[in-house]
Amino acid sequence: MMKEIFIPTLHSFAMDNVFTGSCGMFRFRACPAVVKATQKEVDFEKSTIVAEYWHGLFCYEKSEIEGREEFSMTEEGRLAMKAWLESHIEEEHT
Repeated sequence: MMKEIFIPTLHSFAMDNVFTGSCGMFRFRACPAVVKATQKEVDFEKSTIVAEYWHGLFCYEKSEIEGREEFSMTEEGRLAMKAWLESHIEEEHT
């Protein structure tokens, strides 16, 4: 059975919030690169989210990143990021 992870809404990323999560020994980090359309509005079409993952006991700063991918800050991009991360949960690592 495929394991599922939680990914926050686009609004959370639009507020420049970095999100970290885990599933067993699988760890991941999603970091937004927000582009403003106006002083208060986010240009979702130009903004992106960079997702990175690793396996192990340690935090982001103390780990070797195994994969990195950039996604558009759209609902389609958010779902693609979730699927990409979930596809690496069971991956073997050394």
